Amino acid sequence: MVRPVLALLLITSLLLGACSDGDSPQESTAVPFAGYTSDLYSGTRHWLCHPALGAAENICAANLDSTRVYADGTTEIEPFTAAAEPRVDCFYVYPTYSTDPGANSDLNEGAGEIYATLSQAARYSQFCRLFVPVYRQTTIGALFSAEAPDFSRAYIDVLDSFKQYIANDNQGRGFVLIGHSQGSSHLRRLIAEEIETDDYLLQHLISAHLLGTSITKPEGVETGSEFRLVPVCRTADQIGCVVSYATFRDSDPHLAAGQAFFGAAVNGERAICTHPAALSGGRANLSGYFPLSPDPVLGALIIKRADGPFADAASAPVITTPFYSLPGLVSGECVVDSNGVSYLEATVHADVNDPRADDINGEFMFGIGYGLHLVDMTLALGDLVSLGAVEANAWLQNQ
Repeated sequence: MVRPVLALLLITSLLLGACSDGDSPQESTAVPFAGYTSDLYSGTRHWLCHPALGAAENICAANLDSTRVYADGTTEIEPFTAAAEPRVDCFYVYPTYSTDPGANSDLNEGAGEIYATLSQAARYSQFCRLFVPVYRQTTIGALFSAEAPDFSRAYIDVLDSFKQYIANDNQGRGFVLIGHSQGSSHLRRLIAEEIETDDYLLQHLISAHLLGTSITKPEGVETGSEFRLVPVCRTADQIGCVVSYATFRDSDPHLAAGQAFFGAAVNGERAICTHPAALSGGRANLSGYFPLSPDPVLGALIIKRADGPFADAASAPVITTPFYSLPGLVSGECVVDSNGVSYLEATVHADVNDPRADDINGEFMFGIGYGLHLVDMTLALGDLVSLGAVEANAWLQNQ
């Protein structure tokens, strides 16, 4: 049986792939960065994902098949197929993963950058072409040093790669911005400084999925001091808007103690929270995709509450796909606690009598107030991709 979320993805993918690139709309405003050529990003050397990369070099072309593990212990393989001729693009900036010495990483992708791209962004190829630059990110060491981290070097690369994309590859297509943690921070700056100041970019922004960060606005309005023109997404077919949240489980002790690192109000403006499967509010199940292989960089720092999808891995069926999902195990709702922290509250609906694992991983062993930061995107990736596909189709219909 084809389940509702998968059906939506398949239908939308067909809609997006029905026309060729030659059907792109006529432009009403001048394309920015005309004639721009980046010294770093003009070829494919410093891209993890790019349409010009061959399948063997394109990280986003890897196998993304997944196995659904149901509450009764039965399994079902969900094959993944990327859109054949997507008419829109996605531009992704990955989170902090570099263990390179110094304040910034080099331009050689590591296992962490590849893992993040596979587990967070590659599935968006269901409906879009993916552009993923390798950038000199602020390193893990710099984030936890005594001095405040400087993100300017990293942002220069993100801006450089985005300008190269717009000037040479965009060709009038709508684009979705995707980021997590440090990646979201750079894209927040990009929106505020570049996109909101340019009519072409603003008109071609389908949406921004910026997770694991705090974007604030005053209560009762849809924009704030950070984004003046890009509002919060409230319906699935809304375009030119932002989706953002930070995830904490319902029993997180640091929330009650007022120690949340993300989601706190700033200067009277509340952090936005948008559940991608329930934009208008309320509780809904989270459709997550979990990598079967452990995190190669941060795995040793994660509190281990589960060992894969089953409570007893030794007697469980063998998972043969690189990803798995747990339908109905986790639900989420955007809430505001007594300390004014706005976040996506994740609830695990464990059943000790079924064969599935009774919990999920996602918290750091060290560090206070991060909540389920490591799985912000993992827990709702199916919902985010479904939403992005609907937003993309709405943007195309609007042209």
